[in-house]
Amino acid sequence: MAFQYNINRNGVTNLKIIHKITKEREKTYYTIPFTVENGVEKITITYSYPDATKGLLGDMHPVNTVDIGLLDRDGKFLGWSGSARSEISVGEYSSTKGYISEPILPGEWKIIVGAYHIAEEGVEVTYNIDFKKKQRQLLFGDLHIHSDASDGKFDAYTLANLSKKRGLDFVALANHNNCSENRFLPHVDDFTFIPAVEWTHYNGHMNFFGVEEPFENSFVANSEAEAEKLIAHARSLGAVVSVNHPKCRICPYLWNNENFDAVEVWNGPMRPTNSRGIVFWTELLRKGRRIPAVGGSDYHKPLNPARIGNPVTAVLSDSRSSKDILDAVKNGHSFITDSVRGVRLLINCGKAEMGDTVETEERLLKITGENLKGENLVLVTNTKETVALKNCRGSVKMAVSLEKDATFAYIKAVYSVGKAEYVRAITNPIYFD
Repeated sequence: MAFQYNINRNGVTNLKIIHKITKEREKTYYTIPFTVENGVEKITITYSYPDATKGLLGDMHPVNTVDIGLLDRDGKFLGWSGSARSEISVGEYSSTKGYISEPILPGEWKIIVGAYHIAEEGVEVTYNIDFKKKQRQLLFGDLHIHSDASDGKFDAYTLANLSKKRGLDFVALANHNNCSENRFLPHVDDFTFIPAVEWTHYNGHMNFFGVEEPFENSFVANSEAEAEKLIAHARSLGAVVSVNHPKCRICPYLWNNENFDAVEVWNGPMRPTNSRGIVFWTELLRKGRRIPAVGGSDYHKPLNPARIGNPVTAVLSDSRSSKDILDAVKNGHSFITDSVRGVRLLINCGKAEMGDTVETEERLLKITGENLKGENLVLVTNTKETVALKNCRGSVKMAVSLEKDATFAYIKAVYSVGKAEYVRAITNPIYFD
């Protein structure tokens, strides 16, 4: 048996195994081991051999028929496709039909060989195994959707498929004070559910992301002290806590507690409520808080102004896992835009990106914008708000020198309708020590 490794582009490592099956092994099953390294997100195996016979002809006049299945590092049976498929794949987020989806853990995995029909002289089978490594990627998601587990129209599976059609990679189903659905979120290929609950109180709303049950007993709080205890408990479990639509005129955030990790500055269609939310968040930044902004549609049902994926939070995540996505959210490695096809904004200063802190004297902010349609790019710092570039179209790249006393800087893409201004995209800040 021969083994050969190759490194391909896009973080893919290839292992080629050439294996000879002898006639004596016909009608038997056995395994071929191979090593999986740490950090693999998906395994794809293709195999081929000469004189392959399939279907009715193969049953009537067999020459060579080799079947395939797979075991993980713990010997767990992941699936079997016989000779019906020449390619199979497994991963945490999607797998070939008939194969289990699970995280790819390092260790010795095994191909199951089924030597169904083998020619007298034996047959040489070539297995090509591609290991796709986890790598930084830009993912788009909606962090505020309601299902029929509270006052929404659709179930979780339907919402996932509607979201995928809109180009989303993840959603948070944040139902009102209700966490039962988090225990039974469905598996949908190449799509991530983030467990969430919208703590819905008469004094304001918050999303608790990343834990199935954020409440110690119930959602009820009738005083500032009880509210603080409830929020602290959720955070102790690892929840990322976001204050929702803080300046909504119908359900504003009225608690004095500022013990939250993020601010939902953009809720549903861009409108004055969101403009006030951006001002609220910016004032927190100017007070010294280093707190990320997020956005979500607050979608409930069709024919409402709120639509899935308007806006989206675009995150630079190390993988599609809920944990990595939430780490990116909490660290501010993200921007908000009005749709997957909307304006895309990225900023960096030296090696620092959105959410990072520059610990040197570097003050040259680099801005990249795409899908622009006449917006102004506005620079916001702790001391001022200025137009960096007017009437941007298509793609732009530029650099802006910041004042030495800058403590943070972010960019927003703004367009005007009459005297009204609307944000079409906004980045999280870069911070300066």
